[in-house]
Amino acid sequence: MADATQQRKPLPFAATFVAGAIAGCSEILTFYPLDVVKTRMQLQVGASSLGLGGTFKTIIAEEGFGRLYRGLAAPLMLEAPKRAVKFAANDFWGKTYRGIAGTDKMTQGISIATGCSAGATESIVVVPFELVKIRLQDKNSTFKGPMDVVKTIVRDQGALGLYAGMESTFWRHFWWNGGYFGSIFQVRALLPKAESPQAQLMNNFISGSIGGFVGTVINTPFDVVKSRIQGAGKPAPGVVPKYNWTYPALATIFREEGARALYKGFVPKVLRLAPGGGVLLLVVEFTLDVFRKALGPPYV
Repeated sequence: MADATQQRKPLPFAATFVAGAIAGCSEILTFYPLDVVKTRMQLQVGASSLGLGGTFKTIIAEEGFGRLYRGLAAPLMLEAPKRAVKFAANDFWGKTYRGIAGTDKMTQGISIATGCSAGATESIVVVPFELVKIRLQDKNSTFKGPMDVVKTIVRDQGALGLYAGMESTFWRHFWWNGGYFGSIFQVRALLPKAESPQAQLMNNFISGSIGGFVGTVINTPFDVVKSRIQGAGKPAPGVVPKYNWTYPALATIFREEGARALYKGFVPKVLRLAPGGGVLLLVVEFTLDVFRKALGPPYV
């Protein structure tokens, strides 16, 4: 069985793309309120913080339950192009690094390099959607919806204004994907061999959850900076933005608010992306298996 699995033909790109899109939308719909809470916590400047429970209660009490889903349209619209770029980039960088290393096998080092490079590539597509989402999630937001955000930014700053926070988004995705895919490779190697489809799904969930946790630990400071940059809006003429470039902004937050501020929103973020990473990998593998069975040999 193992030999047959190793020799089976890779699925068409359309199948992997659809599987990734379905998995991504499933994860977003399940865990999106945690993303709203995470963003609110990251936008709080200063040492004080309401915490996870306090932020949840405040949003619901002051703004209503529906506010926990404000900005949902942007990440849902992003899923299809994001997955297309992610899978294409993973395939390209994986082949490139294996070619450089002179091997056909994926190693942990190649897996990390592939993840980092694919994340960096993916960030180019992600930025405008993330910017719209952050502007809608902000407590002080008065925008009517995603298109209102886009029209306002383009009117005030031009089309390039939609790429505010590009550099910080680059680093956020670079580090998260490297940690996620590198961890998955290692955890899969340590887990006992799955003897049934159910055991394989559990292995996927465990490795994806651990990968999501590791990726979140690594990239949260970069996510805090990204939220601050994208939530700031256009500065007044002649005013230098407080948060501009990623690494200087990390130093500013550390100096003014302490190390803990770099992990604002970590709890809701990890509560989303750890199990979310597991759900993502589980749904992807499950959907791909459905495609393999539907297409039959030589894909099975």
